[in-house]
Amino acid sequence: MDLKRGLNFGGYLSQCEHTLEHYRTFISEEDVQKVAGWGFDHIRLPVDYEVLECEDGSEYEEGLAFVDNFMDWCKNAGIDVVLDLHKAYGYDFNDAGDSDKNNLFTDEGLKQRFINLWGRIARRYGGRDHVAFELLNEVVEEENALLWNELIGMAMKEIRKYAPDTPVIYGGIQWNSARTLKLLDKPADKNVIYTFHMYEPLIFTHQKAYWVPNMPEDMDVFYPSDMDYYREISKIIGYKGKDVVVARSKSMGPEFLTEMVKEAVDAAGAAGVRLYCGEFGVIDRAPVEDTLRWFEDIMKVFAEYDIHFAVWTYKNMDFGLTEEHYDSVREPLIKMLTAK
Repeated sequence: MDLKRGLNFGGYLSQCEHTLEHYRTFISEEDVQKVAGWGFDHIRLPVDYEVLECEDGSEYEEGLAFVDNFMDWCKNAGIDVVLDLHKAYGYDFNDAGDSDKNNLFTDEGLKQRFINLWGRIARRYGGRDHVAFELLNEVVEEENALLWNELIGMAMKEIRKYAPDTPVIYGGIQWNSARTLKLLDKPADKNVIYTFHMYEPLIFTHQKAYWVPNMPEDMDVFYPSDMDYYREISKIIGYKGKDVVVARSKSMGPEFLTEMVKEAVDAAGAAGVRLYCGEFGVIDRAPVEDTLRWFEDIMKVFAEYDIHFAVWTYKNMDFGLTEEHYDSVREPLIKMLTAK
């Protein structure tokens, strides 16, 4: 399973209204066939725990049926699937720093529930040779670095009881930052893939994003541009602009993007594992021609370091490639993303 060129299906079974009506109407088999026809070789499927289990932790068969169907659709289309646990019971990256809501790493009962869930997932899907597992999307807090390593080890032991050969993907902390992969323990297991997310410079890829604290809501940010220009704007958004402020790069472009991914490349090399960028993309509020230039540059960097990827995202979610914002550049963008 190569997982070279993928596309996320965000908003379908994750970060959504969790109703059967939504599951039935948001995505169809035609969408999967379209993505395969474009030339992507896999889909990263974010799934929240609400789709997989009931409030008491038992299996939610009605939700699982939609995952089953999706796996079949991808098999029929000849493409692979990364089943990404986007939110777990007791952990949501949107609640970063809230110890009342995000207590997965400190509550023994929740840890066991997480492990049990992955055991059930492995039993159900481990026999499918076109499926990979991603343990958890975007662990955030610095204080959870060691605890995350411990939970990875426990979950891997459970998964390998039922899915000894299925690729398992996981990343570091701080929203799957490239620079935190070095904090992961070296895998004791085969067929592990390290992942990171790439949205740098955030002030460009997330410009005008209402959910980013202190993000200016009425400022167009262009790419590429002068580093001093980027540093001054990035200071406004505080911590989430830190990578630009402290970067050593003298130019905003391939030099900066290479600096942002190099620590991930080095960490994966030291661990002897493949490297996968599970999310990257540009918000639909950015200047569209600049967006295309950013994609051209990041794809060159990915190609240089043999980084496989899944772009965020297919539909809606402020990043959807099928939305009107991308009409003028969709064809060259998809051609670029699927080029062999």
